[in-house]
Amino acid sequence: MPALSRLAVAAVASLAVVASAFAPAASGAPARTADRPEYVALGDSYSAGVFVRPWEEHDGCGRSGRNYPHQVAGQLGFALTDVTCGAAEVVDGVLGPQPAAKIHGPPTIPPPGGWSDLPAQVEALSPDTDYVTVGIGGNSLGFGAIVAKCLELGITKPLQPKPCTDHYSDGGAGEGWLEGGFTQLDTDFAHMMTVIHRRAPHARVAVVGYPAIVPDNSGCTFGRWNQLGSIKKGDMPWLDGLELRLNALLEKHAAYHGASYVDTYGPSATHGVCASGDAKWMYGIKDNLTGDGDQTDPPTELCQSFPGTGEACTFVHPNARGLDNQTRQVTRALMTP
Repeated sequence: MPALSRLAVAAVASLAVVASAFAPAASGAPARTADRPEYVALGDSYSAGVFVRPWEEHDGCGRSGRNYPHQVAGQLGFALTDVTCGAAEVVDGVLGPQPAAKIHGPPTIPPPGGWSDLPAQVEALSPDTDYVTVGIGGNSLGFGAIVAKCLELGITKPLQPKPCTDHYSDGGAGEGWLEGGFTQLDTDFAHMMTVIHRRAPHARVAVVGYPAIVPDNSGCTFGRWNQLGSIKKGDMPWLDGLELRLNALLEKHAAYHGASYVDTYGPSATHGVCASGDAKWMYGIKDNLTGDGDQTDPPTELCQSFPGTGEACTFVHPNARGLDNQTRQVTRALMTP
């Protein structure tokens, strides 16, 4: 195997360790006023808007001042408490504390003392809460680790047209693990919705789905790391189907628990990671940063070893245009009677 291939394999294998990371107004609870409805935003990196400038740096959650919680609150005049956090899971993050070991930024290089454990996001809810959005589930399922595995298999199985699909389906080695993940997420998500309604009994709740990553692989090129890097084109339809299945689970629980479901996938279906120019609403594996200001995320040693010339290991997250799409859909959902 050529030296570059060995380096890439080592990088994607190591990336699985941190893949779950991925994942303005102050995020602390604001003073409640009679004319400002209280809005609490819960969720993971897709809701936090990680890697879109400007982001907060004090706790490693990477919340962007351009994320949909901030934009929605600004447009609708809500008093915002944004406790979204990169790498958050349903259990470790929303229902329970998020351990420091599961906090990855940006900034991806922690301060000298490291990050601190964060309280459960649901602690921000109260009977005074008027609106709640929650975008969560991908990290609980292990979506980041799955993407990392697909990257690895694209390099180590060069003659197989769809090695990741084969690994996770039709009796493959990862099929049982994946199905177990869906079963556990189904249980945990149902419990989370019950807790949200119990803590914020008067709130309007919206479950925010995940935007399209690779709905169409026609513009994708193997080895382009500002797209999907070493993931085979033959695996992309399966990866898209996995995301649709995840969104279907979220939508099911929203309906059962009387919450709105926010579809961000449909409106972004022609704006995936392989789209060009301004039509691209999704970062690739390693990409240039978007948003306002001049913040940078100094690459870790792992990121530096990764192929590609992007500014940061953005690992498939919405860029600034993607956050604007989320904002439009969430605003519409919260304002629809």
